[in-house]
Amino acid sequence: MSVLSTLRALFTFGRGVFGGLDELRAGEDPVALFAAWFEAARKSGFYLPESMSLATADAAGRPSVRMVLLKGFDESGFVFYTNYESRKARDLAENPWAALCLHWNVLQRQVRVRGPVSKVTSEESEAYFRTRPRGSRVGAWASRQSSELPDRAELERRYAELERRYAGEEVPLPEFWGGYRVVPEVMEFWQGRANRLHDRLEYRRDDAGWSVRRLYP
Repeated sequence: MSVLSTLRALFTFGRGVFGGLDELRAGEDPVALFAAWFEAARKSGFYLPESMSLATADAAGRPSVRMVLLKGFDESGFVFYTNYESRKARDLAENPWAALCLHWNVLQRQVRVRGPVSKVTSEESEAYFRTRPRGSRVGAWASRQSSELPDRAELERRYAELERRYAGEEVPLPEFWGGYRVVPEVMEFWQGRANRLHDRLEYRRDDAGWSVRRLYP
């Protein structure tokens, strides 16, 4: 982190820890609040502010969690991309609900999201896939994500073979790869405060819109 980024982070940290998070300043739209916090994390110089934990569960309720990257968000939900044959995809096929958590420790902020999950359109997946570096696109084809791999040499062989196959041409979107959208029904914002008297605001959505309540830390 550069000196400028460090100063920005300390400034934002100070405003959060000492200024806190009250209902009036938070507003009635949690997605707008998330956008403001995400931009603050990005400007602070925080490495990969889009990193988030994704929790899923299978049909029996056995949980699984891993880190993924947030690739887009708006009022309709929070989007990430993966292999549709992966462990997370199998969980979501059996139990299409998920929870997300983004934690920006230098700012003493955390956001949790929970809701139903659905696949994004093939057009959205195609558009995003085109933005990935060529090597990452080849890698999407090479990886049988979550399947057993006898040794790394096999993965590297598969990658080299696919590089030759698509030499001089566009790497197409695999039919087994694409995005998911987590539609937020509950969003919680956590702001660290002195003496562990943290602020927690929980937003819940129903047919009438969003409501907010404060939780004990």
